[in-house]
Amino acid sequence: MLTFEEKLEIIESSFPELTRKDVSLGRVNFHYEEAVIDKKNVVYHLHPNGNGYVFGDLIEGYPLDERGMVNIRDFSSNELRKIIGESIQSLSVLPGSDIEIQVWVNDEEQTLELMYEPELELWNVYAGDILDGTFPSRNEAIQYLDEEGFTRK
Repeated sequence: MLTFEEKLEIIESSFPELTRKDVSLGRVNFHYEEAVIDKKNVVYHLHPNGNGYVFGDLIEGYPLDERGMVNIRDFSSNELRKIIGESIQSLSVLPGSDIEIQVWVNDEEQTLELMYEPELELWNVYAGDILDGTFPSRNEAIQYLDEEGFTRK
C-alpha cells in the first residue's frame, strides 16, 4: 500500500490540472476545475492513513460506494495513475456526447437502448419508444441491464 505522502506525490506530479484543497482532519481533496459537469472532486478525502476515494461514477470496472466513489486505499502507483486519469477524462467529456445510443440485447434477442439525457443529467433505458428505466448514473443503468440479462451489442 502506498503511503499518504506517496499518493500526494503521484497526484501532484502526474496531474497538474488538479487543484489541491486541504480539508479537515489532515485530509486532502483534489478538484478538477475544468469538469463539464457539476462534479469537481476527483480525489476525495485522501487521509493521512492512506485511505481515500476517486470519483468513478462515469467509468467502468471499479466497485463504487453509494456516492459513486472508488476506495483507493490499496492501489498501486500504476493503478492510482490509471483511475485518476480515467476520472479526469470522464469529467472532461459530457457523458453521452461520445455515444448516441448503446444497444443492449438479451438471450431472447430483445433489445433495450441506453441513452444519456444531458438536459436531465440522467441515463435512460428505452424499449423502443417506451421508457423502461431512469438512473442517476451510467453504472446504475448498466447494473440494471446486467441484472435483467442484457449485454451490450
